[in-house]
Amino acid sequence: MDAHLIDRERTAERLLAASAKHSFDPDTELDWDAPFEEGAWFWPPELVSLYDTELWRRMTPEQQITLSRHEAASLCSVGVWFETILMQLLLRHTYDLEPTSGHVRYALTEIADECRHSKMFARAVTKMGTPVYGPSRLDHALGRVLKTVSTTPGSFTGTLLAEEILDWMQRLTFPDERVQPFIRGVTRIHVVEESRHIRYAREELRRQMVTAPRWELAVTRVASGEAARVIARSLISPKVYAAVGLDPAHAAEVARTSPHRRDVMRQSAKRLMDFLEEIGLLRGPARPLWKASGLL
Repeated sequence: MDAHLIDRERTAERLLAASAKHSFDPDTELDWDAPFEEGAWFWPPELVSLYDTELWRRMTPEQQITLSRHEAASLCSVGVWFETILMQLLLRHTYDLEPTSGHVRYALTEIADECRHSKMFARAVTKMGTPVYGPSRLDHALGRVLKTVSTTPGSFTGTLLAEEILDWMQRLTFPDERVQPFIRGVTRIHVVEESRHIRYAREELRRQMVTAPRWELAVTRVASGEAARVIARSLISPKVYAAVGLDPAHAAEVARTSPHRRDVMRQSAKRLMDFLEEIGLLRGPARPLWKASGLL
């Protein structure tokens, strides 16, 4: 048995206690009626996809802030998609487990958190007054396939992919005084509650990598590499660029090839990639998929 493995029930009881002390109701925690501040960003400029490109330098400050608003809305819209998939995966995980266990009780607690997050993100998009951005039709369909055929370790890998990348960005956002107070409030709630979800998923994935059969691990490595590609390219919809008068296809290509943007994506995933490397998930034929995602 791996010496790093921690008893499921001990972890669950600690997480349940933390949830009881540090859970939020976004409907009452956030001031939904407060107007946005003039001239404030909706996302740190360094995290906006076109930052430090020639195209960015040609944009007016108003265009840059508007793009940050639409990119924040894209992340919220995609966040609802991620959370919906995650809730389904967690329910599947609990289906054959002892319902009175702390491990299952915490899974259900996390699902309740994710329900609140989904409502918060959706309501935030409405407040920002943008279109509802989301994954492309292809990625929406791929998400349906991936969540349907996912192995148990694959489910927790996908959970970490969606949560840890956004967590890294949000940890830079909520203390940034250049950013709208409302957006900082949204990210603060998400960071506090997601820290518990990340710990739960990491410990369970480490356990699964020790106990799952070899065929399941082989499938997980390939499917997770493809999930990484889908998640990474889905964060920002190309449609956001039209909101500031840019050609969506051209701007998306500029963002895709931007050295700064590639560095941001690698940094956002570095802690996770180190963990996945340690537990043996990035091996074999799946490694090129992970590299193609831009996260490795």
